Amino acid sequence: MKYRKMGSLDWKVSALGFGCMRLPARKFNRLKAETESSISLIRHGIDMGINYLDTAFYYHLGDSEKILGKALKNGYRDKVHLVTKLPMHIVGKPEDFDGYLERQLKRLQDDSVDIYLFHALTNSLFEKVKKFGLLEKMEKAKERGLIRHIGFSFHDTLPVFKKIIDHYNWDMAQIQYNYMDTGFQAGTEGLKYGHKKGIAMVVMEPLKGGRLVSPPMEAMQIMKEAKNKRTPVEWALQFLWDMPEVATVLSGMGTRQMVDENCASADRSGIDMLDLGEKKLISKLAGVYRKRIPVPCTSCNYCMPCPLGVNIPENFAILNNTAFEDTSLKRWLAKRKYRKLTGSKNKLDMENLNGNASICTKCNECLENCPQSINIPDELEKVDSILGKGYKISDYYNDTL
Repeated sequence: MKYRKMGSLDWKVSALGFGCMRLPARKFNRLKAETESSISLIRHGIDMGINYLDTAFYYHLGDSEKILGKALKNGYRDKVHLVTKLPMHIVGKPEDFDGYLERQLKRLQDDSVDIYLFHALTNSLFEKVKKFGLLEKMEKAKERGLIRHIGFSFHDTLPVFKKIIDHYNWDMAQIQYNYMDTGFQAGTEGLKYGHKKGIAMVVMEPLKGGRLVSPPMEAMQIMKEAKNKRTPVEWALQFLWDMPEVATVLSGMGTRQMVDENCASADRSGIDMLDLGEKKLISKLAGVYRKRIPVPCTSCNYCMPCPLGVNIPENFAILNNTAFEDTSLKRWLAKRKYRKLTGSKNKLDMENLNGNASICTKCNECLENCPQSINIPDELEKVDSILGKGYKISDYYNDTL
């Protein structure tokens, strides 16, 4: 494992951080996490050198924090920096800050966390931070020893990011960033802007919700021509580790193989290790992907659970995967997954949401929760037209192959 400077903080952070939002799922409720296998996986990651663990109030419907509380017993807590987040979407009054932090520390079975974040800040949520005096709440919690450092995760535009950065002397900021999203949300400019101020910049969604893992044929051919052979995952990770502005890269890992492969890749990482030819190759890969993705969903699950039973991320994933496929057979197989979701209210499983896009009634409850600002109801209507009614992707997405 390689270790990097954590902004202006006085500790080194592992190049690879463990994002605890995609832990091994329970058999009969995929939104929740299986305890024992998750504990084993987390401890294995720590044994491999990972010293940064990221979770949140929402992850796995609360299971993530509870599992970490168990996983970090027997001396493991002393080996890591533990990070969790205030659930900003459901904070309704100033007093909620203390209630949620107390509840989260109880779940984590700990007296303090190393960094406490405002979760998924947008312009409107930042106004809530200011209205409720939540930064002052953070500072009081820090004085009491409940948190050591203050930060935020972010999902809005670059101007909003700069406004938030300039408002306070933050310890860290977490942004969505990968070689497809260099101009999206905070983007490269935001990454460098925060870094110049001494803020530890943590990257999430390095694989864009897993979509950079299985490239289309055109992208695979580009990779085969490289002198240094890398997997699709490693190309994406090395792009990030090459940058001095990146402190650590979070990966949501659900298997031991993922942990082992990503740790091995981190051990091969370093700043300014990619040559000009490799950087041009990554630019070509980004071009291939960008023209093939209809909906910029990262499967973060913030829109879930849908009150009507629609599995929103799965519907978008099926559409995006269909757009990726190069042959009629593969596209037919991808579309078949949509038919396995149900369009019947009588067949809905509200514990393990299995509804397709046709069930959406445009209640709009999901809209304010989407970090990508996707118009989910409208996009679901397109999904059903394409996957359920047989329209072509090009009928709705002109730039998608």
